[in-house]
Amino acid sequence: MAVLSNATIASVAGETLPKQADDDRVIETSIPPRLDSLRWSGFHTRVVLALGITWILDGLEVTLAGALSGALKESPTLRFSNFDIGFANSAYLAGAVLGALGFGWLTDRIGRKKLFFITLALYLTATAATALSWNVASYALFRFLTGAGIGGEYTAINSTIQELVPARYRGWTDLLINGSFWIGAAMVRSARSSCLIPP
Repeated sequence: MAVLSNATIASVAGETLPKQADDDRVIETSIPPRLDSLRWSGFHTRVVLALGITWILDGLEVTLAGALSGALKESPTLRFSNFDIGFANSAYLAGAVLGALGFGWLTDRIGRKKLFFITLALYLTATAATALSWNVASYALFRFLTGAGIGGEYTAINSTIQELVPARYRGWTDLLINGSFWIGAAMVRSARSSCLIPP
């Protein structure tokens, strides 16, 4: 494997980066260490807030879907059985796994920012479509797509944390963002306790 010489190094935004001539050449850069040495800034706060709010909404939706399973069984139109509820929940989990794998593969090809908005749009669209379900098959399909969107968000959010948050802040930031999922779950529990959602 060849290493680039100093003659092939170009200056980009004050940082020296080698030009990539062939796929078999090594690219050396000091950008990751420089990112890790940054102090916490307003940019990092905005990243944490954006990712945390997304996790809160995910926790809210997932817990709400579980809380409404009883209403789905009592619905005069849908009349879901216990098997139907279990099948739809399994479809959601399968979507989350396949979404994480598929969108994780796409992350490096189309970029984290674009992927994040694609998975967020898929998640929101599929969640809204779930309300329009007319039978078990449509409900399971929309839950599968919702899971795929959330699975894609898993990869986009956690890779964003690894790439943008300095190393010394990364652990507690990761815990804070991923833990915010349970804030959404607690909001549903609080709503049930306040009789906004039937038990």
